[in-house]
Amino acid sequence: MERTALQQLIEWKGRADRKPLILNGARQVGKTWLLREFARTEYKKEAYVNCRKNEQANLIFKQDFNIDRILRALRALTGVDITPGDTLIILDEVQDIPEAIEALKYFCEDAPTYHVAVAGSLLGISLHSGVSYPVGKVNEMNIYPMNFEEFLLAKGEREMYKLLVGRDFDTINLLHERYVDLLRQYYYVGGMPEAVARYVEDGALQEVRRIQMEILNGYDRDFSKHAPKEQVPRIRMVWKSIPSQLFKENKKFIYGALRKGARATDFELAIKWLVDAGLVYKVPRCTKPALPLPIYEDLSAFKLYLLDIGLLGAMVGVEAVQVLLANNIFSEYKGGMTEEYVLQQMTSHQQKPIYYHNSDNSRLELDFLIQRDARLLPIEVKAEGNVRANSLSRLLGENEELTAIRYSMLPYKEQGQLTNVPLYAVL
Repeated sequence: MERTALQQLIEWKGRADRKPLILNGARQVGKTWLLREFARTEYKKEAYVNCRKNEQANLIFKQDFNIDRILRALRALTGVDITPGDTLIILDEVQDIPEAIEALKYFCEDAPTYHVAVAGSLLGISLHSGVSYPVGKVNEMNIYPMNFEEFLLAKGEREMYKLLVGRDFDTINLLHERYVDLLRQYYYVGGMPEAVARYVEDGALQEVRRIQMEILNGYDRDFSKHAPKEQVPRIRMVWKSIPSQLFKENKKFIYGALRKGARATDFELAIKWLVDAGLVYKVPRCTKPALPLPIYEDLSAFKLYLLDIGLLGAMVGVEAVQVLLANNIFSEYKGGMTEEYVLQQMTSHQQKPIYYHNSDNSRLELDFLIQRDARLLPIEVKAEGNVRANSLSRLLGENEELTAIRYSMLPYKEQGQLTNVPLYAVL
């Protein structure tokens, strides 16, 4: 399979100011595969160390931060003659040895010619839990589930991929139905690499769902193993409530849906744990559609989305026939599946920050609000081709300098201030 993040890794390797690299991302999104594939294709040698329950690796980093000694020990442990420039040192599951994360500072200062990359399934939590973070001494990269373009590449649809990336909408519009069919497949399979690989191999839909359920069960086990004991029940309550919160008309996260009388203070740590683990994306409300967006952020109101649309479908038991054959799949669940997909796509393309907006009197509602090219960009998401949008039309009518995007199942079309972009072309 091809991951577009490989190109980011190649760019990191070539940077004159390169520092040790930290790969962040949820479990099972392909961080280890990416680093090992990167080592295989771009380096002569790979020195791979899995830090999980590795007593020898633990001893290497707990002794001190003498990089010459650490390098000697890593050479002995891996059996690889680690040399500058042509060897990639990979420390996997590095959250199990906090001192290894701290050691990155000394690799940066004392051995900058060595190439070091680390990853861990719960690294985001470790970095927010008192680990001495090497501020300013590392580069970071976020790894997400495979997006729709990567799914096209995995399916062997290279020309379809090139058209999308090239934004050749004259040709894309001619292939609209084919893109819609591929998007339906992605809605079901999602972007977890193991599920995509199995689907591409033989189209086994039930096997895809089995893999997705295994991943979900693994996440549930992580709650018990790694979260603070007192937070585990609350983490599970938040996690299990996300689909129902997304599939209601007003997708704002409601604490009262978790239990009667629930308050923010009861669940804010549980939500933070899920966000830090990379399992949940948090989209805050913006009180005013104006730049700069962060100064209008409402910390008390937000939406929560899962990391992957395929996992969302698995959580609620969406059947293959509903996604691949039924005509109403894009409007089912109050558009929650479609918003999940759009948010996942934008996140995979490093779009930050992302907000949503509604006015206090509820007369104006915008699904997403971002900043692009130093301009405010309102985004409306429509699950089908029914694209009546009084809120967005009103906003554009009152602000002639604004332009907006509507993602829907209609082909690409520019309509004055509004550009309709098909859902399969969210970049």
